Amino acid sequence: MSDVQIITGNQAAAMAARLCNVQVVAAYPITPQSQLAEILSQYVESGSLRAEYVRVESEHSAMTVCISASTVGARVFTATSANGLLYMHEQLHWAAGSRLPIVMCVVNRGVGAPWSIFNDQQDSLSQRDTGWIQIHCRDNQEIMDSVIQAYRIAEQVYAPVMVCYDGFVLSHTMMPVHIPGANLVRSFLPPYKPHTILSPENPKNINPVLLPNPRMSAEGILCDGYMEMRYKLQKAMEDSREVIIKTSREFADAFGRDNGGMLWEYRTDDAEVILSAMGSVAAEAMAAVDQLRAEGIGAGVVGIRVFRPFPKEDVARAFRKAKAIILFEKSISYGYEGGLSSELKAAFYRTDIHAPVHDYIVGLGGRDVKARELVEAAKSSVEAIRSGTPEKHTSWLNCITE
Repeated sequence: MSDVQIITGNQAAAMAARLCNVQVVAAYPITPQSQLAEILSQYVESGSLRAEYVRVESEHSAMTVCISASTVGARVFTATSANGLLYMHEQLHWAAGSRLPIVMCVVNRGVGAPWSIFNDQQDSLSQRDTGWIQIHCRDNQEIMDSVIQAYRIAEQVYAPVMVCYDGFVLSHTMMPVHIPGANLVRSFLPPYKPHTILSPENPKNINPVLLPNPRMSAEGILCDGYMEMRYKLQKAMEDSREVIIKTSREFADAFGRDNGGMLWEYRTDDAEVILSAMGSVAAEAMAAVDQLRAEGIGAGVVGIRVFRPFPKEDVARAFRKAKAIILFEKSISYGYEGGLSSELKAAFYRTDIHAPVHDYIVGLGGRDVKARELVEAAKSSVEAIRSGTPEKHTSWLNCITE
């Protein structure tokens, strides 16, 4: 059984962390994440969440607390945004390299300078290569569900997970959310079994300096060199795809909601024009597709839910019938194009997908993204493709470019 409440995205994330019985919360405020940390502090103060609430002086220290607590066997949680995430950058590598199942909500916000407290996805996408799984949420229900799934995923593959959702667009917007019962979550999420156990009876070094090549330990065991450790993290990330899909499927069976695993689709069965995005823009694209259909254009949406590991096999299947692919991205890889565009094109390499890809940069720094604007952009791209000029440089939607 579940209880339906009208709540913000930050409330959904906090409730999910409480349902997962996190044991340590590292807290440092940054807009638009601050409300999430405040709600968790109220849970701890009231006794509804039995956890250590550690107030730190910086985001770097927040991740350090999570690394330390996870190493000794605690289930941990933190959250951040924008420049706070960037300040954690060194420790993000440390957490992943240590193979710690930390879950962190990234409430996406534009990165300074210039300063902005409003939304885009430049912050989380800039951390693509740190070794963290990245899940992007389209609405508040998916925030709730993804946090619960994230712990199960992280604790199976021993890799940290970011649950990303758009600041203000979701973090402070109220939506109906099904709150699952605590017993149901407990049955779905087994207790955390750490792979690092500290004991005075069995002292050991954790993360010592590694030499380039494997070497024998004092006990005569051949130990990994640095490169072997990097290979194992890469293998874990690759293998996590099956864990993510299986977790999503089992979550759907237990909770009655299917978030789609690596990606989700809307009206794609007969679609020739595929719109694609991550986060709340993908949800906006659903409304755009309904309008395009009403105008006689056979459109559908493929929402990319997991950005790392990138769903290469899944997108090859989902886009196989597309005659045109239109992307809407809240980030830019400066000097080239949107990061999702590059990733998809690479995934299509050596497949039968040869549809033109039109890439639109949208909503940076919180600029509003309306369904009607996505409709007009899609119609412009479809017309260009039909007229025999399929190639198009990355466009900036609703931006003065002259």
